Amino acid sequence: MKLNMKSFLIAGLVTTLGLIASVASASPILNQTRHQTINIDGVEVFYREAGDKSAPTVLLLHGFGASSHMFRDLIPKLATKYHVVAPDLPGFGLTTVDPTRKFIYNFDNLAAVVQRFTEAKALNKYAIYVFDYGAPVGWRLAVKNPEKITAIITQNGNAYEEGLSPGWADMRKAWANPSLENREALRKLNTLEMTKWQYTEGVNDPAVIAPESYMLAQAAVERLGVDIQLDLIMNYGENIKQYAEVQEYFRTRQPALLAIWGKNDPFFLPAGAEAFKRDIPNAEIVLLDTGHFAIETHGDVIAERMLNFLGNNSKNL
Repeated sequence: MKLNMKSFLIAGLVTTLGLIASVASASPILNQTRHQTINIDGVEVFYREAGDKSAPTVLLLHGFGASSHMFRDLIPKLATKYHVVAPDLPGFGLTTVDPTRKFIYNFDNLAAVVQRFTEAKALNKYAIYVFDYGAPVGWRLAVKNPEKITAIITQNGNAYEEGLSPGWADMRKAWANPSLENREALRKLNTLEMTKWQYTEGVNDPAVIAPESYMLAQAAVERLGVDIQLDLIMNYGENIKQYAEVQEYFRTRQPALLAIWGKNDPFFLPAGAEAFKRDIPNAEIVLLDTGHFAIETHGDVIAERMLNFLGNNSKNL
């Protein structure tokens, strides 16, 4: 009797393990990140994607001195509950442009490519995470397609004049007088030394910054060409001219918004984060004791805050 019971238990265990193995082999790991490309009108857009495609979508938009690589740790954390997509903008990372395309690198065109990308990926509704250059791209998407934007997370993604620090002085000079001399003066912003500085400035312990983050960003700049970056810097002043339109979108649509900011950012001041409450009284403002690339030092905090924020606004997603 004891032997029969033991045999029965062993047989049951084997069956259970077999079922678990069968389910595991049949089900994809949904939060595992896939790395893919898609051609958008001559632009080969590289993107990272994870999560159940039937779940609400979160679109991650990187900024200057970065690529979708900056979201490498955030994506799998969000993908446990959301469909997450992170493209490399034209001029960054692994996205490439057909040289016969004669692509003009300005923010209108970056936004146009991302707009077409969302259409090609059938992203009809999505929350956006915007950072740095990703902000003016995201703002254009929101103004053009307000019905598609379910929520906004802005991590040092500015939309207010008071958010701009004195560090923009050389850029403002070049916008006012776009001479070759003033343009060339901005070339220094694209050196490895400056790229590393943007990652480490305002960080309490720079040793926590993984060096491959800024090394990979710099490698892409050098591979794709510094002149692309100069074109975008020279065009950035147009984003400031559009702030009034963006702020009107905030006032009229009242999107759910979380501004989570590295308060020691040398370019985008905490006042830029606080300003969102002027147009969106219910906006959540979180200031972190770190620099521009807050996700490199406070990635776990940002992920937790995002999951809470998105969960609290699930009815809109």
